[in-house]
Amino acid sequence: MRLRRVRLRENGGFSVALRDADRWVPVAPALARQRARRGADLPGLAAVAGDVVAFCAELEGIRAEADELLDFVREENLELASTFYPDALLPFAPVSFRDFMLYEEHVIAAARGMVKRFMPGAWRFVSAYESVFGKLPARMRPKPLWYEKPIYYMGSHINFFADGDTLPWPAYSQALDYELELGAVICRPLHDASPEQALAAIGGFVVVNDVSARDVQYPEMTSGFGPVKAKNFANAMSTELATADEILPRITELDVEVRINGTSCGRGNTAGMQHSIGEMAAYASLGERVVPGELLATGTIPGCSGMETGQWPVPGDEIELKIEGIGTLRNIVGTPATSG
Repeated sequence: MRLRRVRLRENGGFSVALRDADRWVPVAPALARQRARRGADLPGLAAVAGDVVAFCAELEGIRAEADELLDFVREENLELASTFYPDALLPFAPVSFRDFMLYEEHVIAAARGMVKRFMPGAWRFVSAYESVFGKLPARMRPKPLWYEKPIYYMGSHINFFADGDTLPWPAYSQALDYELELGAVICRPLHDASPEQALAAIGGFVVVNDVSARDVQYPEMTSGFGPVKAKNFANAMSTELATADEILPRITELDVEVRINGTSCGRGNTAGMQHSIGEMAAYASLGERVVPGELLATGTIPGCSGMETGQWPVPGDEIELKIEGIGTLRNIVGTPATSG
C-alpha cells in the first residue's frame, strides 16, 4: 500500500491519503462522505486517519476497512482532490534519525573518492597500492567492528526537507553531496529486541537523501568524534511511503537510480547489506527504547553518491533519487550561503 500525508483545505488539518491507481484518496474526507451517505463508520480507520505512522502500525487490523473505503469512493465516483492541497509534504515528522552504514562496497568506494578529491598527493600512493595488491590500504577499509555490528550515527531529525524543496548549501562547505538511502519507519516501540521483533516493528519505507558536506566530513570523523556539521544541516525524504508488507519480501532486490538534471549518473541495488534490516533495527534498540516515528536509514546504496561516481552536484542542479517500489525524491541544490 502507498501512503502520503496531505493538508486539508477545510480545517488545515492533516489526513493520510491512500494511492488508488493514479489518484490519491484522503482518508478523513472520504470517511466523512461515507458517514453522510451511508450512516456507517469505520472506527479503526477513523482512529488513525490523520497519522501515517499510526496507520502503518495498525495496518493489519484496518486493511479491510481501508479496502471498504476505497470501494465506496469508486462506487460513488467521488471527487476528493479538491479537499486537500497538492503540496508535497513529509509523510511524517521523524522524532529521531539514525543513519547506518550497511554496504561495504559503498564504504570502500567512498574512501577511494574522498582521497581522490581531497588528497591528490595521497591518491597517487593509494592508486599504486591498489593496482599492486588489488585492495585499498587497511586504513581505508572498514574496521573489524563494522563487520560485527551495524554501526550508525545520530543525525538531526529537525532539518528534513520534502520532495521539491531546495536543499541548503552551508557557507562552511565547498563540496556538497547527495546519498541515496533506504529509510525504514519504526511504527511500534522496541527495547532490546531480537531481529525478528525489530523487523515486525517497521511499518514502512521511504526514499532518503543523506545530504553531506564532504570537505567537512573527513576532518570531523578523523577527530575522533562526529559527524556533525557535515550532516545535520539537511536531509530529505520522499512524499510517498510504501508499507512494509510490500517491500520486505524483496528488500534486498530493489533497483535504485540517481539522476541529475534528468541524466542518469548512478544505478544500484539494495542487495549486499552486511547486516539485515532486522539486525539494524534490533541494534538500535540494544539497551534503549526505540519509539514510533523514528527513522532508520541504511546508509548509501553503492554507486549512489557523488563521491563514488565523481558526479558532484552544483548549485541549481535537480537531484532525483528513485527506489523501485517506493518512489522518487526530487530536490534542487541551493546556492552556497554567505558567511557572516
